[in-house]
This record gives sequence, structure tokens and C-alpha cells, in this order.
Amino acid sequence: MRRKIRKTVTGSTQKDGAGVKLVRVISRPDVEEFDPFLMLDAFDSTDPADYVKGFPWHPHRGIETVTYLIEGTIEHGDNLGNQGSIQDGCCQWMTAGSGILHQEMPKESRRMLGLQLWLNLPQKDKMTPPQYRDIRAEQIPVVQTDSGTTRVISGSFQGTNGPAQGDFVPMTMLDVAVLPGGQWSLSVPFENTVFLYVVRGSGVFEESGSVVQEKHAVLFHEGDDLVVQASAETGVRFVLFSGRPLQEQIAWGGPIVMNTREELQKAFQELEEGTFIRS
Repeated sequence: MRRKIRKTVTGSTQKDGAGVKLVRVISRPDVEEFDPFLMLDAFDSTDPADYVKGFPWHPHRGIETVTYLIEGTIEHGDNLGNQGSIQDGCCQWMTAGSGILHQEMPKESRRMLGLQLWLNLPQKDKMTPPQYRDIRAEQIPVVQTDSGTTRVISGSFQGTNGPAQGDFVPMTMLDVAVLPGGQWSLSVPFENTVFLYVVRGSGVFEESGSVVQEKHAVLFHEGDDLVVQASAETGVRFVLFSGRPLQEQIAWGGPIVMNTREELQKAFQELEEGTFIRS
């Protein structure tokens, strides 16, 4: 059964961190429909004033953050002594788990274009030790077809596996560029939550549907197959996410996502007491 559009969203322009301008595409009001995906932030700017103040030291617990940078440079560091850079075409997959303190500081670039996804952790894995998966651009396989290219960041596409699969929540994440007038398709598990964010161009995402323009996210109903028809004028580039819903209770406070209010309160108490980070 071909998937149909459930809803299309644009999100809202906000400032986060020390003053970074971004679009919060999905967030707390959307968690039930987008489960296991919690939040998606999109950023696209040629003005360094929009982003150079960055995201100074802040905590996370109970989630994974997946930062995918199409263009630009972001330097990061954490309380464990890890540090590095996310650059053009790179992805950083951070499992916050039991708790981490880190900072993300974008550097002045010709263009800062990318996404950050928050992926929920199952209740049984909320307190797993923190870890990173640093995915460099050259590690991401590219599948070439007559209709365009598909970069396989996580999961698989046409028999090609990405460098990540999702240790706690198996996730497919694809960066897809379809040529003008081209058609692209994907088979997915019927029950998975599937959504995509249109980075550039436009396309039709369901049979006889209307055109969806760039800077929109599209959430789909259940189904086995997804078919995309790119605009004949512009083509379309989008990032697609697919994962099985957790269907667990969510208690969310700022950068921390747990299952109960008691767990959330304990996390903030530990921050105050200096016991947030596990040895």
C-alpha cells in the first residue's frame, strides 16, 4: 500500500542556545504523531550573525541527537574530553544516555545548512553510557540511479547499508536528491513512522497530490511504499527519516527527556547537586 500524506508542517522560527536562529520544524506538540522522533531543527543561513553565538555548555539525558550538516562547520566538545568538528556532508550521532554536558559552536561559513534530529531512547536504555558516532562525509555511501542520488546515512537503500543503523532505535536516514521530473521510491516497514524534510526544490509526495515546497516537513500515514515525484522545474532534495514508534510515556523538560515526572525531577536535582554525570 502506497503511503499518503498525514500532515505537512513548516514549524516556527525561533532562537535557541545563545541566540541561534533556526526553524523548529517538529517539537513537543508533535511527539505522539512523530514517535520515536522528538524534535527536528533546521538551519539555513548565509549570515554568520544568525548562528555564531552557538550552543554553549548544556546537558542532555535520555535521548540521541543526530546532527547532519550539508554545508558549514560546527565545532563541539564535552565534559568527557571529546572534541571535534562537523563539516560539509558529515553527521554526528550522539547518544546522551545517562547524561552528558556538551557545547556546539558553529563557525563562520559561506553557508550554514543542516538539520538536528532528537531521537528518543527506549525506557530500558535511557541510562546507557554516553557515546558518539562520528560519521564523516566519505563514510556515507552514495547510490546513483537514473533519477538522482541517495546518500545512505543510516539504515539501507537498495541493498546499500549506511555507516549507522541505530543501536537503540533502528533508524533509516537518507539524503535524497531527485533530478527535475524524476521519480524516487522506497519500501518501508508498514508500521514505521516516516517523515521527510524538503531542503530544496519541490515535489509531489503522494499519488495525485499537491506540490510540497522546500522548507516543509511531510509526515506520512502507514504503508509499505513511498513514491516521490520531483518538480520538473527544480527537482527536489529532502532528508528522510523512518523508525518504529516506541509507544512509551514521555516526560520532557528542556534538554532532558525521560519517561516519568519523577525521573525528570531527579535529573534536574542531580544537575543542581553536581551528580548528573555518571562515572
